[in-house]
Amino acid sequence: MAVRVQSDPFDAGAELTVFSSSVSGAGAVVSFTGIVRGDNDLAALEIEHYQAMTTPAIEAIVAEASTRWSLSDALVIHRHGRLAVGEAIMMVVTAAPHRRAAFEAADFLMDYLKSRAPFWKKEIGPDGEMWVAAKGSDEDDLKRW
Repeated sequence: MAVRVQSDPFDAGAELTVFSSSVSGAGAVVSFTGIVRGDNDLAALEIEHYQAMTTPAIEAIVAEASTRWSLSDALVIHRHGRLAVGEAIMMVVTAAPHRRAAFEAADFLMDYLKSRAPFWKKEIGPDGEMWVAAKGSDEDDLKRW
C-alpha cells in the first residue's frame, strides 16, 4: 500500500504499469485518475494541504479499504499546488482477488478523497479566486459506505 502526496506531475499510464507488474495475488486491478476540468472558464486549481495531517489521514483510509475489501495492494497519488486545466490531480489504483472488490474499494477511496481528505481547493478564473465548498452530492456519495 502506498500513498504519495506531491506537487510534481505524474504519468498515470506509467504508474499503472509499475503497479500492475508488481502486484501479486490479484485477479483485478482498477484505476481512476482525476483531471482538472475546465468548467466555468477555470484557469487553474490551487490545492493546499498540511502534510503532517494529509498523508496519515489518507494512509488510514487506505488501510480501512484494504481490510474491508481484502485488497492485494493499493496506490493513492494526490497532487497539491497550482494545477492547470487538463492536469492530473489524483490517482487511485486498487488490486484485489476479484473485480467487484477492486471496483468498490477504488470508488470508496475516491469518495473519501473528494469529500474528507484534508485538502483545500481554490478555483482560479477570469473573475478572481474562490474557495471550493463541499457539495451535497459528495456527502450523498459517502452515505453509500
